[in-house]
Amino acid sequence: MNLDLSGKTALVCGSTQGIGYASAVELALLGANVTLIARNEQKLAEAVDTLDISRGQLHRYVVADFADSGNVKEAIDGYLRLVPDVHILVNNTGGPSGGSIIDEAPEKFLKTFEMHLINNQILTQAVVPSMKQAGFGRIVNIISTSVKQPIVGLGVSNTIRGAVANWSKTLSLELGKYGITVNNVLPGYTRTSRLDAVLGMRAEAQGRMVDEVAAHMESEIPVGRFAEAEEVAAAVAFLCSPAAASISGINIPVDGGKTGNL
Repeated sequence: MNLDLSGKTALVCGSTQGIGYASAVELALLGANVTLIARNEQKLAEAVDTLDISRGQLHRYVVADFADSGNVKEAIDGYLRLVPDVHILVNNTGGPSGGSIIDEAPEKFLKTFEMHLINNQILTQAVVPSMKQAGFGRIVNIISTSVKQPIVGLGVSNTIRGAVANWSKTLSLELGKYGITVNNVLPGYTRTSRLDAVLGMRAEAQGRMVDEVAAHMESEIPVGRFAEAEEVAAAVAFLCSPAAASISGINIPVDGGKTGNL
């Protein structure tokens, strides 16, 4: 199985922690040159220094605030003047705060749409020309199992994640002929700071202890536990590899079997 990414350059968003960081680690272990993108420069500098360099990889970072799509555009344009060839793009942005969808302000939908779909579009438009030229491209969007089964209490996230999934599928139909695949990885409950926030929100709403809520949630997962960020990252890394060349336009849940449909 060809998992070798030596000589390939990967751009990984939201990569100072959680699934984004774990994905960057896995891609570096496969030999890729990895560029991290996030808003905190100190955390970026610390994270980039931990990536594997045993194959002579050169890792970098880019500071960009995904709350400002103009800043993202400026950052990626500046980066591509320095590193014009990108072969892998991992789109990953933290989700919005939870709440009942009927109570959400319209402005929250617009802002979340910008942070996720608009930034994905900006980054994809920027890197696809070099992918076409190379005849090799991998775009992986880290979304959520909510695109298959909406999650109660995450109304805005459910809505925007669904839009990203349909954007991705459409993109896969357009780009396949250039050797570019586009796929979505759908994490379920994964041990990250995002899960901590969800647990806290549910514990407060239910008047229960966080540990009690966590135990109940894990009992509903067929494998009996939350996923680790590294397990989600393994799926991301495989989809980015040469071995996954015929896999495109799909949603892959990494959720321990919890999602209740195919």
